[in-house]
Order: sequence, then C-alpha cells, then structure tokens
Amino acid sequence: MKLLIQRSKKSKVLVDNKIVGEIEKGLVVLVGFTHKDTIDDIKKITKKLVNLRIFDDDNHIMNKSILDVKGQILSISQFTLYADCKKGNRPSYINSMKVNEAKKLYELFNEEIKKYNIHLETGIFQSDMLVEISNDGPVTIILESEEL
Repeated sequence: MKLLIQRSKKSKVLVDNKIVGEIEKGLVVLVGFTHKDTIDDIKKITKKLVNLRIFDDDNHIMNKSILDVKGQILSISQFTLYADCKKGNRPSYINSMKVNEAKKLYELFNEEIKKYNIHLETGIFQSDMLVEISNDGPVTIILESEEL
C-alpha cells in the first residue's frame, strides 16, 4: 500500500464538474494498493498517517499531527502510484491491485481514518477526477506499508 500525502490549506475534488469532496486545512492523501496489501497494512499505515507530525507548532517546527491541529483529510484512490516505468515509455500497472479488491480496501482505509474522528472527504473510486490541491509548504511525503 502506498500513500502520497500532501499538507494542504484547501483542496477539492471534482467529478463531472461537480465538487464531490472538499477540505480546509489538512491532508490530501492519494492512496494506491498492490496485490499483497491486507487489512493489517491499512491499520498500520493509517495509524502512522494520523500521527505524522507534519504541521507547524508555534515555533514553526513540524511537530504536530493532523489530530493535534484538528485537520481534515481528502482521500483519493490512485492506482497509478504503482506504475512501473522500467520498460519503454508507457507505464505498466501490473503491480496495481485489481479494481474490485482495491475498492474494498480503499473503503476499509477510509473507515479506518474515520475511527480517529477526523473529518474525511473522498473522491469517487474509479472516476475521472480533477483534484485541486493547495500544497502547503510544500510538504509531500510518501508512505509505503512494506516499509513500516
């Protein structure tokens, strides 16, 4: 499981020119799954995500988590995080989890975030989405479950 996390001042996702998810201060989390991902991976990476100290304290040092700042999360499914670009110029997505399985894990991931009482917004799984991210900092972090 791979997360691309961006600290955000304000972000939204549109499908068919309609806003389907929008947050103020918080995190935009692009979420991708691979074949070996499990529910245990979701629990482990979600705990790490909500406790990452990537928000500034009063001294402008990244020392606070999303829980500390009472921020919001915009979760976006992103199978292209597992693109393999080793051969040729067209990425292969063979490492991405199959759609039906990935959708189940994505829903479980979002439910796990909600357990932390964080306001969560999402895109629409397997839709053509336009994501507008106001990256604060910029701060961008990649988390992979196999490295935790």
